[in-house]
Amino acid sequence: MNSAAQQRITDTLAAIAERDRELQAFAAVHDADGARRELDRALAHGGALAGLPVGVKDIFDTATLPTAYASALYAGHRPRHDAAIVQAVRRAGGVVVGKTSTTEFAFLHPAPTLNPNAPGHTPGGSSAGSAAAVAAGLVPLAVGTQTGGSVVRPASYCGVVGFKPSFGALPTPGLKCFSWSLDTVGLFTRTVAEMAQCAQAIAGRPWATAPLQRTPVVGIAWAYPWAELSASARQALETARDRLAAAGVTVKDVVLPAWVGESFHAQDVIQGWEAARAVADEDAFHREALSQELRDYLAQAQQVSDAQYAAAQATAAAARARLGALFDGIDVLLTPSAPDEAPPLSARSTGASLYNRAWTLLHVPCCNVPGLTGVQGLPMGVQVIAPVDADALCLQAAAVVERAIRH
Repeated sequence: MNSAAQQRITDTLAAIAERDRELQAFAAVHDADGARRELDRALAHGGALAGLPVGVKDIFDTATLPTAYASALYAGHRPRHDAAIVQAVRRAGGVVVGKTSTTEFAFLHPAPTLNPNAPGHTPGGSSAGSAAAVAAGLVPLAVGTQTGGSVVRPASYCGVVGFKPSFGALPTPGLKCFSWSLDTVGLFTRTVAEMAQCAQAIAGRPWATAPLQRTPVVGIAWAYPWAELSASARQALETARDRLAAAGVTVKDVVLPAWVGESFHAQDVIQGWEAARAVADEDAFHREALSQELRDYLAQAQQVSDAQYAAAQATAAAARARLGALFDGIDVLLTPSAPDEAPPLSARSTGASLYNRAWTLLHVPCCNVPGLTGVQGLPMGVQVIAPVDADALCLQAAAVVERAIRH
């Protein structure tokens, strides 16, 4: 037994027991014996994470912890097998110490989790618990998912790094599906360097060790087809631009083409059509147990026709084929991570995915870089976006942005 790793797990469980009663970032946590067994299994693989404590969003199946998907329908549910991402974390040497809180079926009904870096405000959704657990220092690494903006947005609200890799780079089997064309596994850490190392270990890809040929050229979009920049979003972008320029990074203004706006709207259609089928049994046979938000959404989603879905998928395919042109003259794109600072808890909202949906549909890697604030002084992040499968570049550029912001 690795005594240092054992002590770290013991300290993690103690911190969760002491602080999570109020924060409510975890839906289930291993006891000492369960965590020790998980540590033994993780260390047996000899992975690079070497016993690192990890929180996993309670939308993934776990055989040794209950998996409720934040739904009363599945209270006490015990899957027979671990989700593929849980297995990947273990093979990388990570120790899943608990399941982090999420919204119902990873949709909009708020989780009970609080935001440790913006008291009185939402931590976002649907990966609320994962973002908050890392922000509070309860675990150094947590797993989440993004279908619209559920990794990048809560990372922005909580002031942590949130990385949504290229679609399919991290495995989804064992995930409670909401939209099979969009559901993407993502990760949360405190720093970009930690993210690169952890993501590389779990994915088995050279994301942290790939050489950076030169300082990336950063493009910034100031106008968006779906919304005007809020004062906080503009402040975050302007500060990032100024600090990047001061650090000697080449920054260019970018005009988004019309098809990016078309992608934004196509995402909503695709998500709705697929969600109506992914949650069909729960809606048909247990509707009374679903939240009003989810019931209303599924009623609308059922109105999306097959023809509308096919057209949206065609729009998505055409947009992905044009992606290369978006990066002409730049290496990465910089946008807001969220429309604004985190909404107050009284709004009963986890925020909007306005600045994430199109990029989730386009399957590109995206990384929230924290360290900025909005006009109220609450956390605001900026989103680094790279071409499909350029995950190493995305993380390298995020590190450049992080250094500039912190300078």
